[in-house]
Amino acid sequence: MSLPERLARSIEVVTPDLIELRRDLHSYPELSWQEERTTDVVASWMDKSGIPYERLEGTGLIAEIGPAEGPIVALRADLDGLPVDDTSQDPWKSSIPGVSHSCGHDVHVAALIGAAVALAEAHADEPLPVRVRMIFQPAEEVMPGGALKLLAAGALKGVARIFALHCDPSLDVGQVGLREGPITGASDRIHVVLSGRGGHTSRPHLTEDLTYALGSLVTQLPAVLSRRFDPRAGASMVWGSIHSGNAANVIPASGELSGTLRMLDAAAWHQAEHLVRGLISDIIEPFGVSAEVNYVRGVPPVVNDFRATEIMRQAVTAAIGPSAVATTSQSLGGEDFAWYVEAVPGAMGRLGTRMPDGPTYDLHQGNLRVDERAIAVGAKVLASVAIA
Repeated sequence: MSLPERLARSIEVVTPDLIELRRDLHSYPELSWQEERTTDVVASWMDKSGIPYERLEGTGLIAEIGPAEGPIVALRADLDGLPVDDTSQDPWKSSIPGVSHSCGHDVHVAALIGAAVALAEAHADEPLPVRVRMIFQPAEEVMPGGALKLLAAGALKGVARIFALHCDPSLDVGQVGLREGPITGASDRIHVVLSGRGGHTSRPHLTEDLTYALGSLVTQLPAVLSRRFDPRAGASMVWGSIHSGNAANVIPASGELSGTLRMLDAAAWHQAEHLVRGLISDIIEPFGVSAEVNYVRGVPPVVNDFRATEIMRQAVTAAIGPSAVATTSQSLGGEDFAWYVEAVPGAMGRLGTRMPDGPTYDLHQGNLRVDERAIAVGAKVLASVAIA
């Protein structure tokens, strides 16, 4: 029996346990930098499988399988949940109010553990052709992301290539979406607090009409940015939170708004903060208000390396079959896997989680549901790409 066949067989045997693992993680999601229980669960699986690992300070761990010498291939999964209520009715729905695995990181963890178990069993019988490093990373959902902590800890030391999968509820289970070049977008977070002289709405001329200034900023900043960025950059400025005042007849003295700026182009991303700060100042200047701008640079686009993408394509074909490979487009969603592929060649694929003929859910929504057969698919692809 070939090595890929042995890996696939091992994953099929452990799949029921992986499904239970995913349901356990789904029931007990943890926010970014707080993934203590999740890290404990991963560590217990490494212990049971005899896989050496190193726990990171705080949360997260790195495990390794394979020969001491030679090339290293890294596989990454993220651990954290989101501050979103789980609105599903599954028996394993989140037991933590206001927190859920609504981005599918529980699936990512279960799939990588499945790959690790299979690789460890295979290595016990015959040495693997490469050393495989499993990165269980905290805090993907915050900016600029836990990947920077892993890089600082030496997670990519000696690594030749790195791979990851991310749930995609728009693809049927059994499919893996691949794309050479950029597959995600850059994403920054902007929080603006305006301050000015408030007063009575009957005397706006004696105030610095802060709510009006906020409204101008809400509409004008996205509009002006659309003319200052090259349209090919695909920039999208969207506000998610606005607050100003509490009474109809009072002009408030402060107000705030928060949003995200996303784009497809890395070069434009590097110019974005300077441009946004200047435009905010210009837009509010006629109102006489002052602005405190908290601009958080998030992540650049994930740019899939050509060769790494081809390796993943071959791995998907070998593990699942040629019909499993799907073409996918670049999205504006941010993903801190970008920091890894800025350092070494790598690729991220999109793991189909939609039940065929079932509804299409969206990520970051409390009603997200996945076809759990995706766990075995993801485990097989990750194990296969590690040895490809």
